[in-house]
Amino acid sequence: MTDVEFYELRYSGMGGRFLRGFRALYLGLFFNVFIIAIVSLAAMKIMGVLIGISPMQTILIGAGATMLYSVAGGLRSVLLVDFFQFALAMIGSVAATYYILNMEQVGGLEGLFANEAVQAKMSLVPSTTDAWVALFIIPIAIQWWTAYYPGAEPGGGGYIAQRIMAAKDERHATKASLFFNVAHYALRPWPWILVALASLAVFPTLESIGVAFPHLAEDKLGHDAAYPAMVAQLPVGLKGLVLASLIAAYISTLSTQINLASSYLTKDFWTRFVEPKASDKKQVMVGRVMSAIVLVLGSLVALMLTNAAQIFNIILMFGAGTGLVYLLRWIWWRVNAWSEISATVAAVISAYLFTSKTDIPFADPFGWAVAMGPWVYVGPVILTTAVWLVVTFLTAPESQNTLARFADKTSPPGKGWDRFRTTQHDPAEPSVGSDLIKVFFGSAAIIMVLLGTGFVLYGDYFQGFLLVVGGGLILSQLFREVSKES
Repeated sequence: MTDVEFYELRYSGMGGRFLRGFRALYLGLFFNVFIIAIVSLAAMKIMGVLIGISPMQTILIGAGATMLYSVAGGLRSVLLVDFFQFALAMIGSVAATYYILNMEQVGGLEGLFANEAVQAKMSLVPSTTDAWVALFIIPIAIQWWTAYYPGAEPGGGGYIAQRIMAAKDERHATKASLFFNVAHYALRPWPWILVALASLAVFPTLESIGVAFPHLAEDKLGHDAAYPAMVAQLPVGLKGLVLASLIAAYISTLSTQINLASSYLTKDFWTRFVEPKASDKKQVMVGRVMSAIVLVLGSLVALMLTNAAQIFNIILMFGAGTGLVYLLRWIWWRVNAWSEISATVAAVISAYLFTSKTDIPFADPFGWAVAMGPWVYVGPVILTTAVWLVVTFLTAPESQNTLARFADKTSPPGKGWDRFRTTQHDPAEPSVGSDLIKVFFGSAAIIMVLLGTGFVLYGDYFQGFLLVVGGGLILSQLFREVSKES
């Protein structure tokens, strides 16, 4: 199952069919291809620094190995391999951090934090007004509910939704989602952050990395090459473990995106619109072909990139303003297929109007991106939201039968759906308000643990332990609440 199947449940007629086919192609051949390109670019830099092989060799070896088990085993193989790869990646990153911090050039945490170059990068909060806007105000106040980005989709979607739907039941799915957010945002970052800070002491300039690793392709030399440059300082054995963990992270992400894109293109496009009566055997064959196509396209895009920030900014801007409609379609019955279609079109136009020319050539024709500075993200959000709201009220709502079918099948939150329900609504089901409270406290707890860990490392033990313990207590209570729910 994929999240794109949802469209023909929530919307009816041509609008629902069009959205399902369009989103299958849009996500399968655009978003997932670019995510594959980002992780492949990272692998090229890692392998170029640590082993000295060319970008093309990295693609042929890494993508080839990933293709073998992803195509042969499908989602089950991806899930099983991901489980072990996550453990290996965490062990490798922590071991590398411990060794690097104790290098003579770094001098432990005390020596690291005494380094002038490092001190300028240590602040846990933004240091300038523009940084506050871009790194704190926009993400906390606007971005999380307005931006569509793979893995963090407002309203659900992508590989997170696929993993949720593959879980044993709702309780397991909720626990897994909560654990994923804790592991991804609270546990994983600090080993990487500490190695990044240490790289400022060992390789103070970008040129120093180029001198140390002359075999690294010139068009792949960037600040993101600092991590593999630091890993190269590890002794034999430990370096192999860390390299294995980095390769595991690479092929884990790659296999996830390949499997997801193949699901979209096979189930939601080919089988739905091209050959509805295709046998299971035929669908598996088409899925394998789609996997290969997506991987090849992503690899080709990666070979043309210099840094991942280019694609990240493009993806973020192409999804700006669409997140709200993806959230409200669950809560507000008035949202229809044309709401989503207009939001998608408006977002693409907005991205062209507000994206910097450094990310997309010939973009920003009126100079709005430059003029708005750190507030530039607000522009496409306002434009896209205004367009889809106007379209929503100018077009008819979905039919009574469609809304009733959706309400009975998914039991969406909110009293607004009561007029459409033909079955009894479970009074024990949590309300929208209680769910939002859990979301708020869960997010706050994860941020508390993340920042608290930083304060402990920086030597501010009282504030650090206060945040870590407080966040841990909130998270443990949330896990208990989930265990009680059926």
